[in-house]
Amino acid sequence: MPLLNKVRTAVPGGSGGDTATHSLSRLRVALTLFFALDGFLFAGWVVRIPAVKQQTGASAGDLGLALLGVSAGAVITMTLTGRLCRRYGSHAVTVATAVLLSLSVALPALTRSPLALGLVLLVFGAAYGGINVAMNSAAVDLVTALRRPVMPSFHAAFSLGGMIGAGLGGLLAGGLSPTVGLALTAVAGPVLLRHPAPAPAPESLAPAAGAKGGRSGGSRRVVLVFGVIALCTAYGEGALADWGALHLEQDLGAHPGVAAAGYSVFALTMTAGRLSGTAMLERLGQTRTLVLGGATAAAGMLLGALAPSIWATLLGFAITGLGLANIFPVAVARAGAVAGPGGVATASTLGYGGMLLGPPSIGFLADWFSLPVALTTVAALAAGAAAMGYWARNAGASRTS
Repeated sequence: MPLLNKVRTAVPGGSGGDTATHSLSRLRVALTLFFALDGFLFAGWVVRIPAVKQQTGASAGDLGLALLGVSAGAVITMTLTGRLCRRYGSHAVTVATAVLLSLSVALPALTRSPLALGLVLLVFGAAYGGINVAMNSAAVDLVTALRRPVMPSFHAAFSLGGMIGAGLGGLLAGGLSPTVGLALTAVAGPVLLRHPAPAPAPESLAPAAGAKGGRSGGSRRVVLVFGVIALCTAYGEGALADWGALHLEQDLGAHPGVAAAGYSVFALTMTAGRLSGTAMLERLGQTRTLVLGGATAAAGMLLGALAPSIWATLLGFAITGLGLANIFPVAVARAGAVAGPGGVATASTLGYGGMLLGPPSIGFLADWFSLPVALTTVAALAAGAAAMGYWARNAGASRTS
């Protein structure tokens, strides 16, 4: 097992064992709710992008520029969130950013120009970037305490929340998403605030062999490789979230309801893949999971981007979601096995940066070429992630591959 998972939660048979187990179970449920909430709010914004584009009169390029507000806000916040987590704890930061995200998701619907949209998306992006770094930091602590590779289950909750948000986002009034977000935060937040993050055992803090405390040049390079793998796959998730519906509606003439279902299909298969992620990792190992996932996503996205029919495109989106499902969680775990918590933070930040930079990149490429051609970059990066995953197969503990 990688060092990331080698943690003592309580002394077996000790009097505190039952209490510790119950506490970890409550933390897992609460943290799962926050991952689901994040996906729900993000997807609720995503499916309203065509309507917001129309109300602001934005071109594809204008929309891509406005979406840079999400990227800029998130990147700035991600660089600060690690410090905030160290000072106040990842649980407190998760709750605070969940409140901000719930409130800021209502702002885009109030804008009437691309400039105003970009400004409010700075706030939304700041909240989104902050909660994702804080949640993943909390999840890493919990995964190490549980001593099981359950990270895909948290990301499955994000995908499930995204599927629900995509399905309901077009039906719910803009003011209901903040209400749902604040209500779930009120339910799950006190659990995180009452329970401190599980403390890892001393042996879990030891660096991987040859890593020299996780600070050697070789260790940093390996962490960056896994961070880039996470970036490549998260790029595809962000691109499909923001541009999948527009591709179906504008390029293929799909009904708006069918177009909105495109992200739901993608999120559904991603959720299914992540729910089975622990079993897949135990059966295939991490390297095979990375390579197979990247190759599957590349093939699916080529179909989704270039198919001439709506149903073939939806099938392509479904295959893409299945392929991308477990690559991000595996990349983060491998980075942690090589360099500990610092590696997890680096890979997570790069990964979510890819999710946020993908949409504006697709917008600019769509202006220069076409949206279908722009979407093929998702396939190219997924294939690149598979190649890098194979290249880095011997990085970290040998048993991770």
